[in-house]
Amino acid sequence: MAKILVVEDENKIARFVELELKYEGYEVDIAGDGRQGLEKALKGEVDLVLLDVMLPGLNGFEVCRRIRLESQVPIIMLTAKDDVMDKVAGLDTGADDYMTKPFAIEELLARIRVALNRKNIENKIKTDIIKFGKLTLNLTSHSAFYGEDELTLTKKEYELLEYLLRNKNIALTREQLLNNVWEYEYMGDTNVVDVYIRYLRQKIDDKYDVKIISTVRGVGYIIKDDK
Repeated sequence: MAKILVVEDENKIARFVELELKYEGYEVDIAGDGRQGLEKALKGEVDLVLLDVMLPGLNGFEVCRRIRLESQVPIIMLTAKDDVMDKVAGLDTGADDYMTKPFAIEELLARIRVALNRKNIENKIKTDIIKFGKLTLNLTSHSAFYGEDELTLTKKEYELLEYLLRNKNIALTREQLLNNVWEYEYMGDTNVVDVYIRYLRQKIDDKYDVKIISTVRGVGYIIKDDK
């Protein structure tokens, strides 16, 4: 279950929200001032921040601004005033949502669920992208780019490149590549791997004057980070 940081200096409100969140199954951490809240938010161990505007030390707007310099953790701001300018200021500093006190706990819980679902969707999208320097593979659209240029790859060329990138910094034998990319289509014929490596090099390495795929003598091929 998600961990939520509540940054609130009013003990009664903080305790009330904490109990309700725990009842819903969330893990909860509390910070009583802006500086402590900022420190805890930047540790990277929380999934969402409930952030009051009026805080000792640093106000909520400044805490939100500083969090956004380093983290995209969802932030819901809590303001005591139903003031449009406060809401605009909160959103402008990077908050995802805001609520005005007093608030119904059911609405707060609903907004928390929306923010966390959005975060989960964004995280899934990120995992569907593989990057290596200027080379980008979009696993959802099955497309590949070098910089802004879309690469024209066949299905097997794409699958070979994807497997090499997923196993970056590992020297892969021709047999491994054959078994995992072609499966049983070319059983025993490792020459097909060399042919497709040559195709990829023509479309990427040669075209853009880079060295993406390296040969490992006596072993096979590798894509490795520059040291």
